Amino acid sequence: MKSNNIKKMVTLAMFGSLSYLLMLLNFPFPGFPPFLNIDFSDIPALMAALIYGPLAGILVEFLKNLLDLVMTGTDTGVPVGHISNFIAGIIFILPTYYVYKNISSKKGMTFALLAGTVSMALVMSVLNYYVFLPAYTFFMGWDAMTAPESRKFVTAAILPFNVIKGLLITSVFMLLFVKLQAWINKQVLYKNA
Repeated sequence: MKSNNIKKMVTLAMFGSLSYLLMLLNFPFPGFPPFLNIDFSDIPALMAALIYGPLAGILVEFLKNLLDLVMTGTDTGVPVGHISNFIAGIIFILPTYYVYKNISSKKGMTFALLAGTVSMALVMSVLNYYVFLPAYTFFMGWDAMTAPESRKFVTAAILPFNVIKGLLITSVFMLLFVKLQAWINKQVLYKNA
């Protein structure tokens, strides 16, 4: 039992480190503001969630953002971007995990990832409108956007960005999932043994 716990901790630490490295390989997407970057750092967190459960995925998301905060710091003095990334990852992973647990197949995983994408896009749009954009303007000392400007920014940038990011993650994860589904299932069985 003790060796299983050690293996789990080491595996989650590795997933967290890999997630952080993937976060560093971010890139801007044409047509969006330069601070909205695409990365595939949610993939290791999703793998951790599928193998060890949703709390493991959340822990990997936390480790990734903590490592990035320690290594790069923050422009605002408060980790608004890291908190936003952490919440976006959780909002993507949890629906994906729960839908897949109810429909455990390749088609189910596709549907689960699309559910995660829609959840992330919608919830992050609302959170950006009410929480993250006002926090950025406050901590950076910028002039606050009016409500119509905020709505326009969220609908023209935040919402489509999260949809595109989710679809790109879905595409890459499905390529991996096709090859790794048997391994993931074996890890789940080993974990439960």
